[in-house]
Amino acid sequence: MTKLIVEVLNASDLMPKDGQGSASPFVEVDFDDQRHRTQTKTKDLSPAWNEKLVFNVSDPNDLPNKIIDVIVYNDRKGGGHHKNFLGRVRISGVSVPYTESEATIQRYPLDKRGIFSNIRGDIALKLYAAHDSPYSAPPQSNAAGVVEPPPLQELNTNKLEEDSKGNEKKKKKKEKEVRTFYSIGTATGGAPPPGPAPAPMPGPTPLFSGFAFESQPPKDKPVTVEMSSAYARAGPPTAMNMQVLRQHPEFGLVETSPSVAARMGYRGGDKTASTYDLVEQMHYLYVNVVKAKDLPAMDVTGSLDPYVEVKLGNYKGSTKHFEKNQNPVWRQIFAFSKDKFQANMLEIVVKDKDIGKDDFVGRVAFDLTEVPLRVPPDSPLAPQWYRLEDKKGEKVKGEIMLAVWVGTQADECFSEAWHSDAHSINPEKLANTRSQVYFSPKLFYLRLLVLEAQDLVPSDKGRAPDTYVKVQLGNQLRMSRTSQMRSVNPIWNEELMFVASEPLDELLVITVEDRVGPGKDEILGRMALPVSVAPPRLDPQKFPNPRWFNLEKPSSSEEAAAEGEKKKEVKFSSKIHIRLCLDTGYHVLDESTHYSSDLQPSSKHLRKPSIGILELGILSARNLLPMKTKSGRTTDAYCVAKYGNKWIRTRTQLNSLAPRWNEQYTWEVHDPCTVITIGVFDNCQINGGSDAKDQRIGKVRIRLSTLETDRIYTHFYPLLALQTSGLKKTGELQLAVRFTCTAWVNMITLYSKPLLPKMHYVQPIPVRHVDMLRFQAMQIVASRLARAEPPLRREVVEYMLDVDSHMWSLRRSKANFHRIMSLLTIITAVFRWFDDICNWRNPVTSCLVHVLFFILVCYPELILPTVFLYLFVIGIWNYRFRPRHPPYMDTKLSQADMAHPDELDEEFDTFPTSRPPDIVRMRYDRLRSVAGKVQTVAGDLATQGERIQGILSWRDPRATAIFIFFSLMLAVFLYVTPFQVVAVLVGLYLLRHPRFRNRMPSVPFNFFKRLPAKADMLL
Repeated sequence: MTKLIVEVLNASDLMPKDGQGSASPFVEVDFDDQRHRTQTKTKDLSPAWNEKLVFNVSDPNDLPNKIIDVIVYNDRKGGGHHKNFLGRVRISGVSVPYTESEATIQRYPLDKRGIFSNIRGDIALKLYAAHDSPYSAPPQSNAAGVVEPPPLQELNTNKLEEDSKGNEKKKKKKEKEVRTFYSIGTATGGAPPPGPAPAPMPGPTPLFSGFAFESQPPKDKPVTVEMSSAYARAGPPTAMNMQVLRQHPEFGLVETSPSVAARMGYRGGDKTASTYDLVEQMHYLYVNVVKAKDLPAMDVTGSLDPYVEVKLGNYKGSTKHFEKNQNPVWRQIFAFSKDKFQANMLEIVVKDKDIGKDDFVGRVAFDLTEVPLRVPPDSPLAPQWYRLEDKKGEKVKGEIMLAVWVGTQADECFSEAWHSDAHSINPEKLANTRSQVYFSPKLFYLRLLVLEAQDLVPSDKGRAPDTYVKVQLGNQLRMSRTSQMRSVNPIWNEELMFVASEPLDELLVITVEDRVGPGKDEILGRMALPVSVAPPRLDPQKFPNPRWFNLEKPSSSEEAAAEGEKKKEVKFSSKIHIRLCLDTGYHVLDESTHYSSDLQPSSKHLRKPSIGILELGILSARNLLPMKTKSGRTTDAYCVAKYGNKWIRTRTQLNSLAPRWNEQYTWEVHDPCTVITIGVFDNCQINGGSDAKDQRIGKVRIRLSTLETDRIYTHFYPLLALQTSGLKKTGELQLAVRFTCTAWVNMITLYSKPLLPKMHYVQPIPVRHVDMLRFQAMQIVASRLARAEPPLRREVVEYMLDVDSHMWSLRRSKANFHRIMSLLTIITAVFRWFDDICNWRNPVTSCLVHVLFFILVCYPELILPTVFLYLFVIGIWNYRFRPRHPPYMDTKLSQADMAHPDELDEEFDTFPTSRPPDIVRMRYDRLRSVAGKVQTVAGDLATQGERIQGILSWRDPRATAIFIFFSLMLAVFLYVTPFQVVAVLVGLYLLRHPRFRNRMPSVPFNFFKRLPAKADMLL
């Protein structure tokens, strides 16, 4: 008999229901008409039950179709449960593991029962199925013990679309009622997906078998038939349908329908609909505490140390206090979320800071029903003077200037306000939780041409100096080659490039050194120039004139500075001839070229006007993993988005696994072939030290060219984290994206222009310098944003810019190999189709091809029109199957879902390696094996090319003689024979019936295979 075990562990941050700021919760679990409940925990908003509830499962195979309802109630004597609802969770049976070893503790946010329910908190559960006897998975095995995968069927997509449209209203109604958890994706060892159960592998897979970079699958991850049957038994690909790789539905995109103004229509409605129409409105109660005057004296000194305490229910915020000031000025704003209102009265209390208990000075109370609503673009609400009252409501001495209103997140003071969920945060750390907009520094390429030097003075007069030039700009260090002329007048003529940033206040230090011996260098002269003296260069054909500069001896200059002597005119000094310029016509690459968000040149004079606007609404997240379990917290999540030189950071939602931001941002778009990157992070600066690093939760990339203009995309994007233990889903991020085009003609013409500015092609940067300059640009951007206030942490910037994308990864190599193979399948499909035609597997199709062939031979002017007409028809046909969703992280394409743990451990290894020698030796042997296969394929390709070269090289005199005489005969035949006759003969020969074919290789193939190559000349 199969049992369903539901372990109810604990809950946190429940809503108080007894009118005294507390509740007495218990949990009731309903499954398959069976209902069990836990004990009641009296007066506890974070109860711990640790109880195990057991249910009978009549049919284990039907468990994935069942729903487990977990409802939290407040136990109030003499009352019904319908008035004591604290929240509920609906869990699909799909996510229930079949063994206890696979089960993990999951935290689920509590859902509302209705629109007006006021629910908060989450509950920790552990679910699994227990079996009295050894349990076999639902799919049946055949006699050989191999699980038979379900046969692939052709699906009528039109029928599916009709069914989905017909059931659209029912699905939306269900989604509005409750959220159902279909999978556990928040911990390792999740439940198996619906469908065929895991099947054992037929045998051990060789570690390096085949060229496809195969590796042993991890033992703790069963290989499912569902993951491989779609490829193992796929039919021949066709060139007419676009192929889409399938991945696990848990890692897929989920379309949503949030109640945003852009979807609902806003005519005559909200005034902010035109600017905040991609997010849901969140109402806040704002309290602007400006100042006070004529406060009474509270101590023997005749003064007081005043501060203001703003209280709404259990939420309490305080201003800073002033010492001995009866007319303080605070100018501080407080914001209370309307979803968490716990009282109907707002109380503002002025207190006197004292050593023991703070003294009460006076208060002002507001009824929330009378607070006005203010929404931009309305003018700010003017603060007013209010007379203080005592605890009995009588007027006392002193007045306070306040402004109280109800607004939204569109309010100007939203980002600077103190928020009610930050009541437990140190005021010094509060700045790290606020939303902020950052801009990357303007970057330039600094080009330095070192020409020559004259009159160098080496210490050893009888030895010719071996000189080179060392140039340093900040943390960037470049060295030239040693001069070929070993003299006191060396010539280098070498170009060095650096990355400079505004305000161009750094010094460029140029040093001429003499290589005296191994590891021993002597400085012959040094000079320092500010980068601002470098002239900008816009025209790629014009360079500024080189200049001569004096070189100073470091020893003499240091001695002069130490003695305090005045600088005198230099009568003699060594000289260096250099050319310096700022190449403002380039775009400085500070991110990977595959997902660049900006392609504009550094000079504002060369930049093109914008062609559109990108609007991004960061709505919410769900099912985030708890990142601070050790400290008793869950996750303090915030988002960072980067497009162009503009970075945005949302407000940190404290201690929540389902945060709601609802913040909207806008960027100008200059090129649609760019990518916006959105990352989610856990804020570790709130309770951690200054050296604590923010943790990564996940990242989303969206390419603008894949979006339809003026269409709103609202989806939950999966947040994935690739760790040494494997792929883990860390949550889902809900975004609303809209790309609006403002210049259609300019956007269309951009597709005919190069991606990068003109100077990248007229005077390209050497490939060996590109990666080095990109790394330096990344470091400059990271260090500059880390010095902002509040800082955008270096680890955040590096993760957004993919600093480590160039590191070796066997997983990425396999992914790129499979990408190439998927491209070759199109060519393979064409050859397979042509082979079917030649072998008359479908006589009707072969006859039609013959007819078409004769028409094109007789009317050759129809060939090109027919080809382009065919491409047009294929494009129109594929429009019905076009992608409806924006791109997202594909685990199947990334080879992340079945990556071996050792491959992931190697991918996250440091550089240089920090692993033991045995592991490094094993990985080196594996790399040698993979490289050996690549070497073999490269050798085969080189052999084929060398055979083509050898046809006319007389390396094989008989083969060359046969070929040239055959070419002469073929030239005469083609000269005297009309082209149509030759085409018909060749076509009929290629399309001949199998009855006239021979299975032996053809004569041209045999001739080509006998040609010599250089493989026999290799050692």
